Amino acid sequence: MKITFLGTGTSQGIPVIGSDHPVCLSDDKKDKRLRVSVLVEWGDFTYVIDCGPDFRYQMLRSGCRKIDGILFTHEHSDHVLGFDDIRPFYFRQGDIPIYAHDRVLGSLKQRFDYVFKTENKYPGAPGVICNAVVNAPFQLGGLEVMPVNGMHGYVQVFGYKFGDFAYLTDMKAVEAVEIEKIKNVKVLVVNALRITPHNSHFNLDEALRFIEKVNPEKAYLTHISHLLGFHEVVEKTLPDNVFLAYDELVINL
Repeated sequence: MKITFLGTGTSQGIPVIGSDHPVCLSDDKKDKRLRVSVLVEWGDFTYVIDCGPDFRYQMLRSGCRKIDGILFTHEHSDHVLGFDDIRPFYFRQGDIPIYAHDRVLGSLKQRFDYVFKTENKYPGAPGVICNAVVNAPFQLGGLEVMPVNGMHGYVQVFGYKFGDFAYLTDMKAVEAVEIEKIKNVKVLVVNALRITPHNSHFNLDEALRFIEKVNPEKAYLTHISHLLGFHEVVEKTLPDNVFLAYDELVINL
């Protein structure tokens, strides 16, 4: 399995528009973060988790030419606003399967109604195949995918476990029964927004405590804001098995 971090930033990305914060002014490539998304590949299968506003550029930058589907964690703009940019994949492949909670599918149908029209549909609009995700395992490309339920403030959000890889973003609270699903995975990815507490995201301390509960071989932090600090500085403070993810990082399992 190959995992490519398409983006590791929070909703505004780094640098933030107009900001003179030192991290936003950094010349270090690892401090420049697009909106959060990841590409998961195994065998002949390629899936994307979330498609935010940077989706088009992320696909170009990664060289991705085919996707077998998109899994959505939740409906916030930084995770869905690239939805229209699935068109080139649709033109080559036909309808693109999407996987999301029913509530998220409803939000997509409202915000991108032209994609879901069945009559008088604009000929340049993409088409999709909707798959409702519930909190139970399902199959993709011969692999079991396990949803991991959590709360992003007051918003329900799904993380996903693919074999020995678990990807959780925008989490603030995860119940013990959900943590059991991902105990001792080889690679865990989890959000760590900043140093100080936040109402709907793990801060760094919360993310590290969560990682201790899961006990993965390795953990990577994502959905990072400029307020977490410089990549090079923060990386040196982390436990031996915990790393900051960065855009274009590739992990092979």
